[in-house]
Amino acid sequence: MKRNDLLFISALILFFLPFFVFPAVYDAYTSFNSAHGMIMSFVKFAILATLGEVIGLRIKTGKYNAPGFGILPRAVVWGFLGLTIKLAFVIFSSGSISFLSYMGFEKAGAVMQEGFSLSKLFVAFCISVFMNSIYAPVMMTLHKITDTHILDTGGTLRGLLTPIDFRGIITNLNWDVQWNFVFKKTIPFFWYPAHTITFLLPVDYQV
Repeated sequence: MKRNDLLFISALILFFLPFFVFPAVYDAYTSFNSAHGMIMSFVKFAILATLGEVIGLRIKTGKYNAPGFGILPRAVVWGFLGLTIKLAFVIFSSGSISFLSYMGFEKAGAVMQEGFSLSKLFVAFCISVFMNSIYAPVMMTLHKITDTHILDTGGTLRGLLTPIDFRGIITNLNWDVQWNFVFKKTIPFFWYPAHTITFLLPVDYQV
Protein backbone atom coordinates (compact mmCIF):
# COMPACT_ATOMS: atom_id res chain seq x y z
CA MET A 1 0.00 0.00 0.00
CA LYS A 2 1.41 3.36 -1.05
CA ARG A 3 1.68 6.48 1.10
CA ASN A 4 -1.09 8.20 -0.88
CA ASP A 5 -3.38 5.25 -0.18
CA LEU A 6 -2.74 5.52 3.55
CA LEU A 7 -3.43 9.25 3.46
CA PHE A 8 -6.62 8.71 1.47
CA ILE A 9 -7.92 6.01 3.80
CA SER A 10 -6.99 8.08 6.86
CA ALA A 11 -8.86 11.08 5.47
CA LEU A 12 -11.95 8.94 4.88
CA ILE A 13 -11.83 7.56 8.42
CA LEU A 14 -11.44 11.03 9.92
CA PHE A 15 -14.35 12.33 7.82
CA PHE A 16 -16.82 9.56 8.69
CA LEU A 17 -15.68 8.74 12.24
CA PRO A 18 -17.65 11.53 14.00
CA PHE A 19 -20.92 10.08 12.66
CA PHE A 20 -20.20 6.81 14.49
CA VAL A 21 -18.47 8.15 17.60
CA PHE A 22 -20.66 11.14 18.48
CA PRO A 23 -24.43 10.48 18.62
CA ALA A 24 -25.15 14.22 18.45
CA VAL A 25 -23.42 14.45 15.07
CA TYR A 26 -25.38 11.52 13.68
CA ASP A 27 -28.65 12.86 15.12
CA ALA A 28 -28.01 16.26 13.54
CA TYR A 29 -27.33 14.58 10.21
CA THR A 30 -30.49 12.45 10.27
CA SER A 31 -32.60 15.42 11.35
CA PHE A 32 -31.29 17.68 8.58
CA ASN A 33 -31.52 14.86 6.03
CA SER A 34 -35.16 14.28 6.92
CA ALA A 35 -36.05 17.98 6.79
CA HIS A 36 -33.99 18.92 3.72
CA GLY A 37 -33.86 15.87 1.48
CA MET A 38 -33.04 17.74 -1.73
CA ILE A 39 -30.16 19.70 -0.21
CA MET A 40 -28.68 16.57 1.32
CA SER A 41 -29.07 14.69 -1.95
CA PHE A 42 -26.92 17.34 -3.62
CA VAL A 43 -24.31 17.17 -0.87
CA LYS A 44 -24.20 13.37 -0.59
CA PHE A 45 -23.91 12.75 -4.31
CA ALA A 46 -21.36 15.55 -4.71
CA ILE A 47 -19.19 13.87 -2.09
CA LEU A 48 -19.85 10.14 -2.33
CA ALA A 49 -20.33 9.73 -6.08
CA THR A 50 -17.25 11.84 -6.79
CA LEU A 51 -15.38 9.77 -4.24
CA GLY A 52 -16.38 6.69 -6.22
CA GLU A 53 -14.98 8.23 -9.40
CA VAL A 54 -11.73 9.10 -7.63
CA ILE A 55 -11.40 5.50 -6.42
CA GLY A 56 -12.14 4.31 -9.95
CA LEU A 57 -9.35 6.52 -11.29
CA ARG A 58 -7.00 5.11 -8.64
CA ILE A 59 -7.83 1.56 -9.72
CA LYS A 60 -7.39 2.41 -13.39
CA THR A 61 -4.31 4.64 -13.31
CA GLY A 62 -2.80 4.28 -9.85
CA LYS A 63 -3.54 7.95 -9.08
CA TYR A 64 -6.33 9.72 -7.20
CA ASN A 65 -6.23 12.71 -9.53
CA ALA A 66 -4.90 13.51 -12.98
CA PRO A 67 -4.59 16.59 -15.21
CA GLY A 68 -7.96 17.33 -16.76
CA PHE A 69 -9.84 14.83 -14.58
CA GLY A 70 -11.74 17.63 -12.88
CA ILE A 71 -12.67 16.53 -9.37
CA LEU A 72 -14.52 19.77 -8.54
CA PRO A 73 -16.50 19.92 -11.81
CA ARG A 74 -17.46 16.27 -11.34
CA ALA A 75 -18.63 17.03 -7.80
CA VAL A 76 -20.81 19.87 -9.08
CA VAL A 77 -22.31 17.68 -11.80
CA TRP A 78 -22.93 14.83 -9.36
CA GLY A 79 -24.61 17.26 -6.99
CA PHE A 80 -27.12 18.28 -9.65
CA LEU A 81 -27.54 14.67 -10.79
CA GLY A 82 -28.27 13.88 -7.14
CA LEU A 83 -31.16 16.33 -7.24
CA THR A 84 -32.63 14.54 -10.26
CA ILE A 85 -32.10 11.16 -8.60
CA LYS A 86 -33.96 12.29 -5.48
CA LEU A 87 -36.69 13.70 -7.71
CA ALA A 88 -36.93 10.37 -9.55
CA PHE A 89 -37.15 8.45 -6.28
CA VAL A 90 -40.06 10.60 -5.12
CA ILE A 91 -41.90 10.53 -8.45
CA PHE A 92 -41.47 6.83 -9.17
CA SER A 93 -42.17 5.73 -5.59
CA SER A 94 -45.57 7.42 -5.50
CA GLY A 95 -46.29 7.02 -9.20
CA SER A 96 -45.57 3.30 -9.27
CA ILE A 97 -47.80 2.72 -6.26
CA SER A 98 -50.58 4.71 -7.95
CA PHE A 99 -50.16 2.65 -11.12
CA LEU A 100 -50.22 -0.66 -9.21
CA SER A 101 -53.38 0.48 -7.41
CA TYR A 102 -54.88 1.46 -10.77
CA MET A 103 -54.07 -2.04 -12.06
CA GLY A 104 -55.92 -3.65 -9.15
CA PHE A 105 -53.25 -4.02 -6.46
CA GLU A 106 -55.03 -1.56 -4.16
CA LYS A 107 -52.96 -2.33 -1.06
CA ALA A 108 -49.66 -1.43 -2.78
CA GLY A 109 -49.25 1.73 -0.72
CA ALA A 110 -50.20 0.04 2.54
CA VAL A 111 -47.72 -2.83 2.24
CA MET A 112 -44.86 -0.36 1.78
CA GLN A 113 -45.61 0.99 5.27
CA GLU A 114 -45.50 -2.48 6.84
CA GLY A 115 -42.71 -4.93 7.64
CA PHE A 116 -41.05 -7.11 5.05
CA SER A 117 -43.32 -9.34 2.99
CA LEU A 118 -43.39 -10.80 -0.50
CA SER A 119 -45.96 -8.16 -1.44
CA LYS A 120 -43.63 -5.39 -0.26
CA LEU A 121 -40.76 -6.98 -2.19
CA PHE A 122 -42.93 -7.06 -5.31
CA VAL A 123 -43.86 -3.37 -5.01
CA ALA A 124 -40.23 -2.37 -4.37
CA PHE A 125 -39.18 -4.38 -7.42
CA CYS A 126 -41.83 -2.69 -9.57
CA ILE A 127 -40.68 0.77 -8.45
CA SER A 128 -37.10 -0.16 -9.27
CA VAL A 129 -37.97 -1.54 -12.71
CA PHE A 130 -40.10 1.47 -13.66
CA MET A 131 -37.50 3.98 -12.48
CA ASN A 132 -34.48 2.26 -13.98
CA SER A 133 -36.21 1.55 -17.29
CA ILE A 134 -37.49 5.10 -17.79
CA TYR A 135 -35.21 7.47 -15.87
CA ALA A 136 -31.86 5.67 -15.62
CA PRO A 137 -30.97 5.60 -19.35
CA VAL A 138 -31.52 9.35 -19.60
CA MET A 139 -29.48 10.07 -16.47
CA MET A 140 -26.66 7.73 -17.52
CA THR A 141 -26.44 9.31 -20.96
CA LEU A 142 -26.48 12.83 -19.49
CA HIS A 143 -23.74 11.81 -17.07
CA LYS A 144 -21.63 10.47 -19.94
CA ILE A 145 -22.14 13.74 -21.84
CA THR A 146 -21.08 15.87 -18.86
CA ASP A 147 -18.07 13.62 -18.21
CA THR A 148 -16.95 14.09 -21.80
CA HIS A 149 -17.53 17.85 -21.56
CA ILE A 150 -15.41 18.05 -18.40
CA LEU A 151 -12.55 16.18 -20.06
CA ASP A 152 -12.84 18.22 -23.26
CA THR A 153 -12.62 21.50 -21.34
CA GLY A 154 -9.60 20.61 -19.23
CA GLY A 155 -11.36 19.61 -16.03
CA THR A 156 -11.87 23.17 -14.81
CA LEU A 157 -14.89 24.85 -13.23
CA ARG A 158 -14.70 27.59 -15.86
CA GLY A 159 -14.72 24.93 -18.57
CA LEU A 160 -17.74 23.28 -16.99
CA LEU A 161 -19.68 26.53 -17.40
CA THR A 162 -18.99 26.75 -21.13
CA PRO A 163 -21.77 25.61 -23.51
CA ILE A 164 -21.93 21.82 -23.87
CA ASP A 165 -21.62 20.49 -27.42
CA PHE A 166 -24.54 18.09 -27.02
CA ARG A 167 -24.78 17.31 -30.72
CA GLY A 168 -21.09 16.58 -31.13
CA ILE A 169 -20.76 14.53 -27.95
CA ILE A 170 -23.92 12.48 -28.56
CA THR A 171 -22.84 11.79 -32.14
CA ASN A 172 -19.46 10.49 -31.01
CA LEU A 173 -20.59 8.49 -27.98
CA ASN A 174 -19.68 4.81 -27.98
CA TRP A 175 -23.26 3.65 -28.34
CA ASP A 176 -22.19 0.03 -28.63
CA VAL A 177 -20.88 0.13 -25.06
CA GLN A 178 -23.68 2.41 -23.85
CA TRP A 179 -26.39 0.09 -25.17
CA ASN A 180 -24.87 -3.38 -24.92
CA PHE A 181 -23.20 -2.95 -21.53
CA VAL A 182 -24.50 0.09 -19.63
CA PHE A 183 -28.17 -0.29 -20.57
CA LYS A 184 -28.57 -4.01 -21.29
CA LYS A 185 -26.39 -5.37 -18.49
CA THR A 186 -25.88 -2.93 -15.63
CA ILE A 187 -29.52 -1.83 -15.47
CA PRO A 188 -31.27 -5.24 -15.30
CA PHE A 189 -28.54 -7.22 -13.55
CA PHE A 190 -27.33 -4.62 -11.05
CA TRP A 191 -29.63 -1.62 -10.71
CA TYR A 192 -32.94 -3.54 -10.72
CA PRO A 193 -31.96 -5.68 -7.69
CA ALA A 194 -29.90 -2.93 -6.01
CA HIS A 195 -32.75 -0.43 -6.03
CA THR A 196 -35.28 -3.10 -5.08
CA ILE A 197 -33.34 -3.43 -1.83
CA THR A 198 -33.12 0.37 -1.59
CA PHE A 199 -36.89 0.81 -1.83
CA LEU A 200 -37.36 -1.66 1.02
CA LEU A 201 -35.51 0.78 3.30
CA PRO A 202 -37.07 3.73 5.15
CA VAL A 203 -37.38 6.80 2.92
CA ASP A 204 -34.65 8.77 4.73
CA TYR A 205 -32.13 6.02 3.97
CA GLN A 206 -32.96 5.59 0.30
CA VAL A 207 -30.94 8.52 -1.10
